Amino acid sequence: MILVLGSVVVQDGRIAEALRISLEHVARSRAEPGCLAHAVHQDAENPRRLVFVEQWSDQAALAEHFKVPASRQFVKALGQLAAQPPEMSIYAAEQLSS
Repeated sequence: MILVLGSVVVQDGRIAEALRISLEHVARSRAEPGCLAHAVHQDAENPRRLVFVEQWSDQAALAEHFKVPASRQFVKALGQLAAQPPEMSIYAAEQLSS
């Protein structure tokens, strides 16, 4: 399984727009082959920070996700709303227990 963790701090007054496009992106991504989970969360300590948590079946599925034009458009649009550069980390993981 592939885990993607990302975050972005949004400019003052732009959080509603950032949440709207993020929720659209999450819903679209969930329908893609290999997407096991995809969510956006608002940080309780910094409401201008959005945190993304994604689970993909494998690296190939994630690579296809990155090729989707709507995904690239989302990254560009969210970057324009960011107060600082977004962060993203990708991990290969295995589930140890359920």
